[in-house]
Amino acid sequence: MQRHRILAIALAATLVALPAASQQGKVAPTNLYIDVSTQNMAGMPGMGGMLGGLGGFMARRMGGANATKPTYPTTRGTGGMTGQYLDIALHNALKPGVEAQDQIPDGLDLGKSLTLTPVEFPPSPKGESSGKVPDIEVKITEYWGCGAAVRPGQPKVVTFKVKGGNRTIDSRNPMAGMQGIGVESTGSLSKGMYVPDRDIDLQPGYVYWPNRNYGKQVPDDARLAGQHQITGDGIPASMQFQVEQNADFMPKLGLRTQGAPEDAVGLSWPSVDRARAYFITGMHMQMLGENSFAMTIWSSADVPGAGQELHAYLSGSYVDKWLKQKVLLPASATSCTIPKGIFAGASNAQGQQGVMPSMLMMTAYGPENWITYPPKPANPKQAWNPEWSVRLRAKSTATAILGMDMGGMQQQDGQPQQQQKKPGMRGLLKGILGGG
Repeated sequence: MQRHRILAIALAATLVALPAASQQGKVAPTNLYIDVSTQNMAGMPGMGGMLGGLGGFMARRMGGANATKPTYPTTRGTGGMTGQYLDIALHNALKPGVEAQDQIPDGLDLGKSLTLTPVEFPPSPKGESSGKVPDIEVKITEYWGCGAAVRPGQPKVVTFKVKGGNRTIDSRNPMAGMQGIGVESTGSLSKGMYVPDRDIDLQPGYVYWPNRNYGKQVPDDARLAGQHQITGDGIPASMQFQVEQNADFMPKLGLRTQGAPEDAVGLSWPSVDRARAYFITGMHMQMLGENSFAMTIWSSADVPGAGQELHAYLSGSYVDKWLKQKVLLPASATSCTIPKGIFAGASNAQGQQGVMPSMLMMTAYGPENWITYPPKPANPKQAWNPEWSVRLRAKSTATAILGMDMGGMQQQDGQPQQQQKKPGMRGLLKGILGGG
């Protein structure tokens, strides 16, 4: 997927992700997907307790106490409040969409069991509405690589000019009304890297935790490791398994920044246990005038084209491939430097209208584990009919505001809030253009 097509991609309707296929070859009829994420807003305390009280009051005024409960998915991307997050999705082809229970170990500190429920989908939108899209200009400047100086051949720059006009939006087909809008571009960005979508999104036939009825905030010191058993109508009686320490929550990623944005900014972090690789991106956005925007993007990759999409859970094969290609930083890395001046102006964000502070996102990729029952036999000629499978994924993420040295600030105890995912480049352009 090429970066110069990013504008069209930003306007595209979101596709429902297909279930991830088991790496074991055969797909069992009953499949459980468990994601854990440890998130850290650098220098910010775990504010779940404080925000939860205020949020609970507002939610009760606006729609009931259940509105404050975390709901699936909470582990995607970066940018959540400091804390630990857990997502569980189950698809049982024997009885699709039927409530199930996960009998959990005491160390998870969430009671005796977690109740997985289906999601109620709102009715499909109907009708049309009219609107006017203004003329818009967006300039994107791309840098990459760790080091104090900008490397030769950088930056790559592209400018999009959108010729607006009136349009009619059909809520059932948002792209239909975009045909009369013209887009011109000059320059180009690097060819983007394909990241397979293996997330389990909300869709019929699945049940999830956390949910509106049974969602809870995961305690900071909770542990997933231990004995689990899945029960419910149609669930195989044999579905119990041991989560090993290797698949548990990862330690917090302690990202530190040092230096003003107009200088070469030093990034450092202590090694994260079980991390296989690291990846960092930075983004700065500025309003140049009415409907005119400038965006600067940077990644820690040694090669161009690595974007925010890589903050997803990556399979072991992709981690191995991108380590060899120097897209990802090795597990031994503990520092990186943002080239001098590429985010200049971000430190003046408080006194300058139309300027957003530069945001850094970092991911420590953890292990991915599969459990199947019965286990796959070593002899390929031997018959094998798995009853169920479990996929476990782990990562640790951090978010920081450039120009604010958070290294010396201490984290305080508190409960995490539901993840607030920050928009990527595609999402930002989609918001600017007002696409359906």
